[in-house]
Amino acid sequence: MSSNPKKEVVDSASAPKPFPVMPFSAAVKSGGMVYVSGNVGYDVKAGKMVEGPIQDRTREALKNISAVLTDAGSSLSAIVKANVYLTDMKDFAAMNEAYLEFFPEEGGRPARTCVQVAALPFGTDVEIECTAHLCERERE
Repeated sequence: MSSNPKKEVVDSASAPKPFPVMPFSAAVKSGGMVYVSGNVGYDVKAGKMVEGPIQDRTREALKNISAVLTDAGSSLSAIVKANVYLTDMKDFAAMNEAYLEFFPEEGGRPARTCVQVAALPFGTDVEIECTAHLCERERE
């Protein structure tokens, strides 16, 4: 077995590209998993951050993650670990309100960490990243 596992970059056509040249990959597939970079509530069609309450940016970030996972051969239901970054923990309950729309209890929610950070890209208040299993067909 090789000491360097195969790594495949996922360049999602559906994911937001707020930078002319992104200094990172939308996701990377390796070892039957997909590692999705942090996503914010950036609306691809409008070309800007979603305005309104944190729930709206949380939903948009999770829609962006869903698009990346689909392009990688996975889905939201395959997420095993998510990390949420908030600029203010006072937004925790409001963020959870939107987050739970995407992860109903009967589907088995992923493990998750949520931490407060000093600042996030584009002045947003929430960013989400995750790790998910690839679908069987993508593992071959």
